[in-house]
Amino acid sequence: MFKLKLPTDPRWANIAEENLQEILTDHAWCEQKAATNAIGLITMLPEYPEIVTELLIIAQEELEHFRQVHEIIKARGYTFGRTRKDDYVNELVNFIQKGGNRDDLIVDKMLFAAMIEARSCERFKVLTENIKDEELKEFYRELMISEANHYTTFIGFARQLGDPEKVNARWEKWLEYEAKIIKSYGNKQSIHG
Repeated sequence: MFKLKLPTDPRWANIAEENLQEILTDHAWCEQKAATNAIGLITMLPEYPEIVTELLIIAQEELEHFRQVHEIIKARGYTFGRTRKDDYVNELVNFIQKGGNRDDLIVDKMLFAAMIEARSCERFKVLTENIKDEELKEFYRELMISEANHYTTFIGFARQLGDPEKVNARWEKWLEYEAKIIKSYGNKQSIHG
């Protein structure tokens, strides 16, 4: 899926299912951060109205996902906890090219967003295929489709804004880097943990 070089061990779903309140709270905050990231990209691209329009749609969808997860938390009588630090995402941030020109930075930020969407989609697929909770199976199946669309949108923007050949080469480097760091994850009750 998405050429991810290291798939998630399906046993991660069992770890996640041990504390659904924790996984749902973490997931809600991931959606909020995804909406914030889309808005941040908008501020970098005012000269591209079509991209801004699409990023607004993504930000709204991510906020809607945040709302949906929050509603599930409330409906189940869980406590919605504080925002969580996402070590996986923080490690990905470290791979964004520093220096260089503005266009390269924007392309790399699009690839950063694509990577998070790709891994989130893959994790939602693992949940869909491995948890016992039927309501959440269906919920994560629907979100998996949305995350896949976001992934393709971000990759498409990167190719539109940069040289497609260079973007594809950089994406391969992102995939290699992500494979190295994801080895440390998959053992916590968090979407990327």
